[in-house]
Amino acid sequence: MSNTQARTEFASAINQICAERGIEPAVVIDTIKTAILAAYRKEFGIAEEVNYDVTIDPETGSATIFEIKADDKRVDVTPPGFGRIAAQTAKQVILQKVREAEKDAVIQEYQDKVGTMITGMVLRYDGKNVIYDIGRGQAYMPPEEQIPTEFYKMNQRMAVFIKDIRETMRGKTIIVSRATENLVTELFRREVPEVGSGAVTIKAIAREAGHRTKIAVESSQEGVDPVGSCVGQKGIRVQEVISELNNEKIDIIQFSDNPKNFITAALAPAENIQVEINEKKKKAVVTVPDDQLSLAIGRGGQNVRLAAKLTGFKIDIKGTTTKGTVSVTGKEEYEIDQLDLDPAVREIFIGAKVTTFDTIMIKKDQLLNLEGITPAIIEEIIAQIKDFTLSLDKMTRREVVFKPAVQPEKPQVAADETPAVTEAEMKTMPEEKPIKVPIYPKTKTEIAAEAKPADPDPKAE
Repeated sequence: MSNTQARTEFASAINQICAERGIEPAVVIDTIKTAILAAYRKEFGIAEEVNYDVTIDPETGSATIFEIKADDKRVDVTPPGFGRIAAQTAKQVILQKVREAEKDAVIQEYQDKVGTMITGMVLRYDGKNVIYDIGRGQAYMPPEEQIPTEFYKMNQRMAVFIKDIRETMRGKTIIVSRATENLVTELFRREVPEVGSGAVTIKAIAREAGHRTKIAVESSQEGVDPVGSCVGQKGIRVQEVISELNNEKIDIIQFSDNPKNFITAALAPAENIQVEINEKKKKAVVTVPDDQLSLAIGRGGQNVRLAAKLTGFKIDIKGTTTKGTVSVTGKEEYEIDQLDLDPAVREIFIGAKVTTFDTIMIKKDQLLNLEGITPAIIEEIIAQIKDFTLSLDKMTRREVVFKPAVQPEKPQVAADETPAVTEAEMKTMPEEKPIKVPIYPKTKTEIAAEAKPADPDPKAE
């Protein structure tokens, strides 16, 4: 091969790759120099203290290694046959640079899509992380961004929210989420035209992923019902959102600037609620009829937790006559946040998708397999759960005493005797009506039998 042809092939190859991938040729050449020098040191066992320099002819691609002496004298030390090693090194460097450039281009593309929803496909698991195919690139969903009640299957397609681009051990990584409340907002924007156009606004949202979500909506156009728009005819719109979230419950309420009305609506389905507001402390004291207390608090305190998160008020809730108060701040992210958990234990539980009391009680033996969880920790947590649930039970369950009605004593009657009936009892008894027996017309067989003469009696003869 002539030098001219080699020069043309090397230069054109570098320029074409750099143009297609958006890489500067000078950057590629400098990287190749560094890689060739590292390969030379490794191949011949050269110490790092010895100073070397590499030059590459940008036209032919030939590499020359120089040793720098003390007087800055450059001595050519390129070993015979080193061209093969240099060519292989250059190839690896170019491929690496191509991959890096492609990744940077993907990251740059999705940088503008952070804060939006996209449909992705589950590719595989990387430890506890779920890897999604989101088109040109791949995205990671760490455990804290997964819905605790979901199990992800390969090739399963589902909506995810592009939450962030983070610097990780793998470099810049696209992070997606299914646990964020923003995913619910984007799903309503997709399914409800009024939300997409801005006629209906989602003013506030509170979510415990996989279990329940409360959203407060407001209309900016006269004549538009915000709640009805989100629900849809026969519930078809909200049902689409629920299906996408694997049957997560969704409560839609009307937003109000009046804190009393807003808190009352947020505590639905409980009714006849009395609310006292302290605006400075952002605190509300709520009194609920005893028979509505369990509805207002919800299972494990879920309803009142979401109401506090939705309204931004700390809520103290109590019954009209029952003793005890349930206090929530609205900062509780999961049901286990109502316990006094060590932050490290909390992170371990969330990473294992253990966020509810029921899960802890059911999997208490398996939880001992988690690193950092000891039998003493489990016993303490179970004791806290029992104390918490017992206090809720005492508040929400009323003791009802049933008193039997006083019945007049009846005279005892022997088994073979008929009880006597007095005249007074006879007068109070209803009058018996005669039973009417329906008369049906005779059949032809019956008429013929009646007309036939009777057989003669042989004795009469």
